[in-house]
Amino acid sequence: MEDIQNKIKKLIEEIEKHNRLYYDLDAPKIEDSAYDAMMQELLALEAKYPQWADPNSPTQRVGGTVSSAFEKVHFTSPKLSLSNAFSAEDLRSFDTRIKKTIATPLYCLENKYDGLTVVLDYEDGLFVRGATRGDGETGEDVTVNLKTIPQIPLRLAEPVTLQVRGEVYLSKLGFQHLNRQREAEDQPLFANPRNAAAGSIRQLDSSLTASRPLKIFVFNLEYCADRQFESQREVFEFLEHCGFVVSPALYSSDMEEILSEINRMETSGRQELPYEIDGMVIKINDLAQREVLGSTSRSPRWAIAYKFSPEQVTTHLESITLQVGRTGVLTPVAELQPVIVSGSTVSRATLHNEDYISERDIRIGDKVLLQKAGDVIPEVVKPLVDERDGSETLFEMPGHCPVCGQEVYRVPGEAATKCFNFNCPAQVFGRIVHFASRDAMNIDGLGPAIVRQLLEKGFITNVADLYHLSDQREAMTQLDKLGEKSVDNLLSAIETSKTRGLAKVVYALGIPLVGVRSAAVLAEHFKTIDALMAASHDALTEIYDIGEKMAYQIIDFFQTDSNRDLIERLRKEGLVFTVEEEATTGDALKGKTIVITGTLPTMGRREATELLQTHGAKVTGSVSKKTDYVLAGENAGSKADKARELGIPIISEDEMYEMIEE
Repeated sequence: MEDIQNKIKKLIEEIEKHNRLYYDLDAPKIEDSAYDAMMQELLALEAKYPQWADPNSPTQRVGGTVSSAFEKVHFTSPKLSLSNAFSAEDLRSFDTRIKKTIATPLYCLENKYDGLTVVLDYEDGLFVRGATRGDGETGEDVTVNLKTIPQIPLRLAEPVTLQVRGEVYLSKLGFQHLNRQREAEDQPLFANPRNAAAGSIRQLDSSLTASRPLKIFVFNLEYCADRQFESQREVFEFLEHCGFVVSPALYSSDMEEILSEINRMETSGRQELPYEIDGMVIKINDLAQREVLGSTSRSPRWAIAYKFSPEQVTTHLESITLQVGRTGVLTPVAELQPVIVSGSTVSRATLHNEDYISERDIRIGDKVLLQKAGDVIPEVVKPLVDERDGSETLFEMPGHCPVCGQEVYRVPGEAATKCFNFNCPAQVFGRIVHFASRDAMNIDGLGPAIVRQLLEKGFITNVADLYHLSDQREAMTQLDKLGEKSVDNLLSAIETSKTRGLAKVVYALGIPLVGVRSAAVLAEHFKTIDALMAASHDALTEIYDIGEKMAYQIIDFFQTDSNRDLIERLRKEGLVFTVEEEATTGDALKGKTIVITGTLPTMGRREATELLQTHGAKVTGSVSKKTDYVLAGENAGSKADKARELGIPIISEDEMYEMIEE
């Protein structure tokens, strides 16, 4: 029996050696048939002698375990995100800031991968847990799925206890292969490699994860018990020795050399890589110097991420279709010959409105220049006029709604053409999707596909009907992708949404021109829905952020009988129509009025507003003598200019964090 136990151990060691040669080094030493024979022998022995089966055996990578949910993982140290840079000047400024503390820094330049960040834990050299990064403090336990990735070692070369962070990704070829397979199976295609990687890791059936060609680069050592390191270079050497695939790196003290390499990668180098990157990361190499520089509550001061500018490609504009939104606006959409741009296949792009098309002289049949704004949203930059052959045709806005057939009209003084049929199916659908969205009532599980089914089956006709879906519970379990548990979760989320508060309700109602911030301002000012409904034009325009056009839209909305009837129905359902005091996490900024302007390095406007409010600040949209600070990012514009005129302090994102921390 001891011979059998030793044989299992030797087979595991041999298979792990060949796994590393094949997956990590691209240097296989044996034929696939010989490898398969070893794996089959090991599987047979483990099945016959389960008492000697190793939980970290390479046979565990095949997957198959089904989980009903992911457990939460609470990290002992926060997994911070990085500040962003978008220009060479941003990086030179970063270099200048660093040199105020570190005279001659040595930088480490790495690729910024477009995948899913995960955290891996090892105890005594054995892989014990893997989690998604989540919000940086809490992630999801996806250990079983991560075990299926061949490049994640289940056993390290040394029996060390450590934690690493890495990026799970799909290679370009792997992504294309996966989408070809899904197309053949009549399944929806993944939009880009990042979505494919994230979706693969969060599969409830790990055999599906195992079937996808996922890989990983490890880019950071979070901690290592009983070991001390002096530099990132030393850390990478140790991690590589342990069996990880680490991020390639360039080391330099010269920021101009760093910039030259970034420029090379952005213009041509990234196209030559077998995987997608969306930028590069610059870190201080010396770990002791990192400690000196420290971190804000959001990001380390010793590192920065440079984001590549959008990649531009040419394609053919085959036709222009129309999309009808929740407010009735008809939006032209370019139907394009599918083309890969910034790592994903694009076949559609918004053309905004009739004037946008006319001003750029975009015609059906044109070859056009396409890019992704922020590497996310496809946009037509311009037509390639010199390549026209005369077959191109001009676009004309139709006189009737393509969904309901009612006449459409161009709004005087605006570029928008609208369908004014309140019961147009496209508008009803859009209003319900908007009502359930994250920034509105945040009804988890009520996405567009489910809303469409509920409308088609006649379960709902407007948003108020959502609160009576419990009467349809049994029938709902027969809908596509909605079993009993999903239905119960959805009904629970709908019930919970009643407590969101007035600001969320005001935004959820879909009043034209009223965004998330405006809804919050209105709720804070008027305190109740009744006071807001009764507000005059003068009362509205006296409020910061509420202009003439928005005031007219608000009054018109609340004077419409169908909208007032809807509000009364929602009131009867128990929605909160008053302002509740928001909890704060501190009073560091209590009594301070702050205006946000420009693009912040690491967070959006909404996120910054919420952070400031939770620390006691009042956030407004206009600079006045009552303003205490202006939080300014890139392209700050006129608000920063006005702050300077009035002598109001302008602070950066880092300075905001320092004020909060102090």
